[in-house]
Amino acid sequence: MHTIRHIVFDIGKVLIHYDPELPYKRVIPDGEKRAWFLANVCTPAWNIEQDRGRSWATAEAELIGSHPDWTREIRAFRQKWREMVPHAYEDSVAILVELIEAGTDITFLTNFASDTFAEAQTLYPFLKSGRGVTVSGRAGLIKPDPAIYALHTETFELDPAATLFIDDSEKNVEAARSFGWHAVRFTSAEALRDDLQRFGFRPD
Repeated sequence: MHTIRHIVFDIGKVLIHYDPELPYKRVIPDGEKRAWFLANVCTPAWNIEQDRGRSWATAEAELIGSHPDWTREIRAFRQKWREMVPHAYEDSVAILVELIEAGTDITFLTNFASDTFAEAQTLYPFLKSGRGVTVSGRAGLIKPDPAIYALHTETFELDPAATLFIDDSEKNVEAARSFGWHAVRFTSAEALRDDLQRFGFRPD
């Protein structure tokens, strides 16, 4: 049994729901047009660059230059961002709170734009709990780049062999393991409780 002293939580799709399609159901009511827009204009690859630190003004200007007929819809991505994170996963947050109350060392490591993360902390105050957070948009690095795991380890003085990482993305989980952390892929709060028990934690 590994002795885990540090638990690192991802945030989106682990502790809070994230779905960029939600506001676009109103912005672009036609399902086919909406799917095309999110696959070809405001794509995940475009959005991840804001997580890496690119400003929204630069990001919008780039897309509007190549898709001027979609200006309103492009600007809606940032304007209506809060609608993309409509609720927390209460069962997951309950585990987080139980771990903190038990004295567990908790930090967060997230791919998130700097400004929207500040908004998320206002919407969901539990994101201010634990010992701290590494936000990709502030660091200029994104998961699964090994450098962001190294930065987080150094910043919070973690022992990699005693660190457990929780993330919904398999590639991020694999990168953490390659770096030397233990890691589990988040699929549900119930499965997470089982994973934590395997590592010696019994939040209830």
